[in-house]
Amino acid sequence: MSLETSPPPTPLDPTLGPAPAAPSAPEPADARMTTRAKLVLLVLCAAQFMVALDFSILNVALPVLGDDLGMSRSNLQWAVTAFALPSGGFLLLFGRIADLYGRRRLFLAGLTLFTAASVLATLAWDPASFLAGRVLQGLGAAVIVPTGMSLLTTTFPEGPQRERALGISSTLMSLGFTIGMVLGGVMTDGLGWRSTMGLLGVAGLAVLLLAPGLLAESRPAERPRLDLPGAATVTGGLLALIYALSTAAENGFGRTDVVVALVAGVVLLAAFAVVESRTAEPLVNLSMLRRPTVAFGNLAGLTTFATMTAAIFLLTLYLQDVLHLSAFRTGLIFGVEGVVAVLSGTVASKVIARLGTRGTLFAGLLSQAACTALLLGIGRSSGAWLTLVAISLAVIGHLWAIVAYGVTATSGLPDGEQGLATGLVTSSQQIGITVGIPLLSALASAHTAALRSDGDDAVGAALGGIKLGLGVDAAVVAAVAVLVAVGLRGRGAKR
Repeated sequence: MSLETSPPPTPLDPTLGPAPAAPSAPEPADARMTTRAKLVLLVLCAAQFMVALDFSILNVALPVLGDDLGMSRSNLQWAVTAFALPSGGFLLLFGRIADLYGRRRLFLAGLTLFTAASVLATLAWDPASFLAGRVLQGLGAAVIVPTGMSLLTTTFPEGPQRERALGISSTLMSLGFTIGMVLGGVMTDGLGWRSTMGLLGVAGLAVLLLAPGLLAESRPAERPRLDLPGAATVTGGLLALIYALSTAAENGFGRTDVVVALVAGVVLLAAFAVVESRTAEPLVNLSMLRRPTVAFGNLAGLTTFATMTAAIFLLTLYLQDVLHLSAFRTGLIFGVEGVVAVLSGTVASKVIARLGTRGTLFAGLLSQAACTALLLGIGRSSGAWLTLVAISLAVIGHLWAIVAYGVTATSGLPDGEQGLATGLVTSSQQIGITVGIPLLSALASAHTAALRSDGDDAVGAALGGIKLGLGVDAAVVAAVAVLVAVGLRGRGAKR
């Protein structure tokens, strides 16, 4: 069966009650993928993995990069922020443009831009050329992520195939962030920081060579008008908020530019809501956001990504600054987590088949919260094994939550809105990755400073700040788990 003749999506009926599980039954025919469909999934997942890798691969290379290019320590944050701003700020806009002008066309354009930008960053001769490459990488990522996700959800029909595809894609997204930290340290030590950007260029070229022959064009028959006022306000609002939170992580919330950016972000997003309620053809149909599946699904996605990436960041500080482990041993711990993530993601669709999306989402979030809370037992002289076990268990729930929220937030919608729906899904992911670390690291840093002023030594104060961040992390996930479970009542039907 060709991709073009695949059966149309069959929306879930939210009134259905739980059906009895049949674990011994053979795999249904509609759960099996053709060889071509598997190759399409491989290309789309490789692109998502590549972008996730870019979020973290430079983290441990920043000091070396700064020395080589002559960037001061105070400006090193721009190596990360220059990528995060466009990659998070333009997601909704490019997701909608893809709906209107062709998802395959924009996906290939984004891949081309990302690959060329990676080459520019690899060959950078000064800070300006490097940051230009990072900005262009971010723009390419802002095209690749929503178009890749919408191509995935329009290629694989709603049901077991889509659940499996989203499970694999979500696993690789989460794994890419973790592997990026490990690869970044190994490659920087062995080949220099430029090798990290070169790897992304090679990966982009490989996907670009395979994609044109596999992907079919996807767009609605009628082309509505692009909502320019809505695009301007939401993009400006997201850019302002991401800038404020990224800058505050390094310099605190007291700076004038941070306060101005926060206020501007809130005002622009409020203006966006007003614009969308009054325009005939909105960028984001607000009625979509009133769907419980879309609203609570994306809330769960933003929360699970923000809190897990923040927990990994705080634990990296703990292992290296408190326990004084080497970068290699720290990487091994997170490498185990990556293996567990892969195994968890591969069974997530089976968990959904048994528990339903609502049950899986609640169980995943609650498991992540409980295992993160276990990390409050870490100490100043021991805790590496506890870190290894707790974070590996937490990532199981994290992956279940990721797959379940992706299925939840894109189910029951027509093909013409899939680009927007997946734009919201990927915005939740990218914004979560972007804001989680700044918020919780700022909280941990403030508490560390307070403990130091009270007379604690450097190690004890750092441990206190990290544990406070992890405690808030676990509490937020638990609260959202309850909120999502209540908000999605009656929408947890099994297949």
